[in-house]
This record gives sequence, C-alpha cells and structure tokens, in this order.
Amino acid sequence: MVGDMDDDRQARRQGGSGHRTVPHTADIRIDAWGTSRERCLVEAALGMVECFADVTAVRPTAVERIQLDEAADDDLLTALLDEVVHRLEVHGQVPVDLEAEATDDGLDVRLAVAGLTDVGIVGAVPQGVAWHDLHFGPDPYGWSCAVTVDV
Repeated sequence: MVGDMDDDRQARRQGGSGHRTVPHTADIRIDAWGTSRERCLVEAALGMVECFADVTAVRPTAVERIQLDEAADDDLLTALLDEVVHRLEVHGQVPVDLEAEATDDGLDVRLAVAGLTDVGIVGAVPQGVAWHDLHFGPDPYGWSCAVTVDV
C-alpha cells in the first residue's frame, strides 16, 4: 500500500525525500525526511501546506525570501513553520514551493507563494506549532522530523 512505513523506508534508502501526515488527536502530525537538513525542512513545510490547501495546479504569483538566523535544529523547524502560518494569517499567502539553503549565519529560504483565494482549501488551517514530541535531526538515511501542528 502506498504510504506504508515500508514504502517510506525503501524510498529513503534510495535517497528520496518526502513527507506524510499521521493520525493525531485534534491536530495534525507531520513526518518529513530528506537527504539534508534543508531538504527535510522544506518537506515539513510542504507537508504542513498540503494538510490544508491543494496547491497542485496553482502557479505562484510572487517569490518571497526570508532569512532565518542560525539556531538549534528544532528552532529552525518551528521558525520555518511559523513563517508559513504568518504568511497565511498576515499576508494571505500560501507557499506552493520552497527552497532552503544553508548560509554562514542561518538559512536562506525562498518561498514561491500564491494568494489564499487561489488555492483549494481541503482542511483546517494551521494556527501554530506545538513543541510537545517535536523531533528534528540526523538519522541513518539523512535527516528526519516529526512535528505536531495546532489547527
């Protein structure tokens, strides 16, 4: 079955990256993985977007750049996901694609965004990131994270 843990492990062994949601009481739990820290961060953000918006056929209308200061890995993960929530709440923007690159003093993130009115809403809109049971770090196949998003 697609989405089984065995499928995820096999893809990871072959150098793949991705994300999935897992059942969690009243919130959204996202597992993400990538061959690098930056790719894992991107996958987590894309996973969060997919929980509430269908962006498959949406073209970005703008590209925004943000700089996240160097911090502990968990802090970078929450800062990026909080930025997605902030863009949604304050600017009415939804990232349809992301890229992240490590710099000497942090992380440079490029967000290709579209207006909230341009995407199909398919779930509850995220309100924030929970610190409970948050994990982000290297593993045998690269990097992985697990995070709960409050909706």
